[in-house]
Amino acid sequence: MLRKLFSSLMVLLLVCSLGANAYAAKGKYLVVLQAGKESHEGMARAVHALLYSKELKEHGHEVVLLFDGAGTEWIAEWSKSDSTDKLAPMYKELREAGVTQVICDFCANAFQVKSSLEENKTLLTAEYKGHPSIAKFADKGYQIIIL
Repeated sequence: MLRKLFSSLMVLLLVCSLGANAYAAKGKYLVVLQAGKESHEGMARAVHALLYSKELKEHGHEVVLLFDGAGTEWIAEWSKSDSTDKLAPMYKELREAGVTQVICDFCANAFQVKSSLEENKTLLTAEYKGHPSIAKFADKGYQIIIL
């Protein structure tokens, strides 16, 4: 009897731990790229925005990559079909993997890349005073990572 109770308890613990791992794999992340193209640091932030998005997506998380501020310069380059930027292939992989992108309409205009984005039929977002709504993502339980 004690052995059967112990076995049942072990099975229950195993099921619970698997359930916790399955739940953890369903996180939601908003990765915000604000760094521009003008510096080595900006390049490092762009690389890490792509890298973090890729790893999170590979682990089953829901990922949205938001291009804001000077970060709109990166998406203007990467969305060109003839882009020669060394990060463009990694960006294209993310798009093919289903990572959602959001691009700030106000910032694309402020950083003078809006017309380029519109030429490439890239959707711009202006939900809160011309910018994407951060509160919308927070309200939906997204963890926000800003680079």
